[in-house]
Amino acid sequence: MVQSWQFWALLSAVFAALTAIFAKVGVANVNSDFATLIRTVVILAVLVAIVAATGQWQKPAEISGRTWLFLSLSGLATGASWLAYFRALKLGDAARVAPIDKLSIVFVAVFGVLFLGEKLNLMNWLGVALIAAGAFLLAVF
Repeated sequence: MVQSWQFWALLSAVFAALTAIFAKVGVANVNSDFATLIRTVVILAVLVAIVAATGQWQKPAEISGRTWLFLSLSGLATGASWLAYFRALKLGDAARVAPIDKLSIVFVAVFGVLFLGEKLNLMNWLGVALIAAGAFLLAVF
């Protein structure tokens, strides 16, 4: 079970849901950007501990320039996403902010097809459309 991507994706979804709930409470009495900084420091500390404890350190010089570039771009996108997400949580309800944030699923599907050459069938596109419609319904009504 722990070797399947579905298990880890579901676990990710559960933690993402908890992230929204915990962040909504945590951001109530602090600037949203500073709240994002606190969250980032905690994440960094936990990841350093995990990588150290499991012996997964790698020499930076052994990592290709392309890998550095795309992981750096991913980090910048993550940071921008977190800043926007915490600002949205500060201003809105978690139950309405999170579904809009999950429109990232729609964008991943489109970008995956456009930039990575991935293929989605009609049922996949129907699922993407339903996610978009669900986010719209939760956000507007």
